[in-house]
Amino acid sequence: MNFHEEMMQLALGEAGKAAKMGEVPVGAIVTVGQTIISRAHNSSEKDAFPLAHAELVAITRAFESTGKKRIANMSLYVTLEPCLMCAGAIILSRVENVFFGCRDTKAGACTSLYSTLNDTRLNHNCVVTEGILGAECTQILQDFFKELRLTNKRNVKLVS
Repeated sequence: MNFHEEMMQLALGEAGKAAKMGEVPVGAIVTVGQTIISRAHNSSEKDAFPLAHAELVAITRAFESTGKKRIANMSLYVTLEPCLMCAGAIILSRVENVFFGCRDTKAGACTSLYSTLNDTRLNHNCVVTEGILGAECTQILQDFFKELRLTNKRNVKLVS
């Protein structure tokens, strides 16, 4: 397993924590070089805050841990392709590299719906690499939503 796969495996661990909390299972790791400076998972439900995406939480923690406004050579590993909101934060934070596991065909802002991180009209661009442990990243999402649908179906039957 190479370094990028190891980081995505850690991000999957964060996604697993989110799933156990009833959150959409997305996890993120921020590194500088080969040093992890933060990690996070979705916490929108727990925090009752729709902006608590794994990417935003991890980036916020990275800046809090360093106390700096700019962090050189920052990379973000995230299990699911970032949305527009997260892509904006990635650009403003000057993240250099974004590695994501699977595409988000409904909200992805790196390759699926938009190419925000490579838009030359913006003041910063990132190197984007997709598909790292893509099957595993897809599977954790599919399993979560399958279970959620089953639970919702059971709850509807109980109410009927």
